[in-house]
Amino acid sequence: MQWYEMLAVFVAAVWAGGINAVVGSGTLVTFPVLLAVGVPPVSATMSNAIGLIPGNVSAAWGYRRELAGQRRRLLRFLPASLLGAVTGSWLLLHLSERAFESIVPVLLVLALLLVVFQKRLQARSLARREARGVTGDPRGLAGAGMFLAVYGTGVYGGYFTAAQGIVLIGIFGALLAENLQRLNALKNLLVLGVNLVAGATYVWVEHVGSGPSRLDWTAVALIASGSLVGGTLGARFGRRLPPSVLRGIIVVLSCVAIVVILTR
Repeated sequence: MQWYEMLAVFVAAVWAGGINAVVGSGTLVTFPVLLAVGVPPVSATMSNAIGLIPGNVSAAWGYRRELAGQRRRLLRFLPASLLGAVTGSWLLLHLSERAFESIVPVLLVLALLLVVFQKRLQARSLARREARGVTGDPRGLAGAGMFLAVYGTGVYGGYFTAAQGIVLIGIFGALLAENLQRLNALKNLLVLGVNLVAGATYVWVEHVGSGPSRLDWTAVALIASGSLVGGTLGARFGRRLPPSVLRGIIVVLSCVAIVVILTR
């Protein structure tokens, strides 16, 4: 890369780290920039996933207070995310990029609708559970459905990473009676888990494989340093946003993500 290309990747990574901390979809910033500077699509996906991990760490740490009292949720959903990440990583290494990307706009539209109608859906879900004398998070078939939805999001995250946070926020916001900032904290930790598993898988495949390397370590270093800065800033300021403002940001970024993916 030329120096100006490296600068563009670093700046995009700072912005992506901040977006990921607040809601997600930072990959929609870094991925097109990597393509623009000449990194092949699969290489860009793998390098981007590894590079964003420091930003995920800083975002999760910044939201650590909002994680208080969510240990059971984390223990329920983290295995689903990790299993999904393994599946998605395998798919990336064995399927064509377009084979899976075709469902991304559909996922984002569904997530957007879940966020827009979050309060109404939360109220109905809570009313049904209260009528049955059920307290706490959804259990039984509803709980199993949430587990599968989180697993599916992990598959998508392990394959492409872009906007998985928006999908998670949409799912959690509609079905869990919880503040958006606390759900965002849970989302940050699950996304970190997905990217860690995906990144470790990519590195392992590169280590044992006999073909040419598909990881661009220059891109990884630039995105890692930039996302670390962005994740720290995003967590610092994003956690202060009122729920209505945060919801508005999620809706706007969801619309942008849908347009970007449809016009790629």
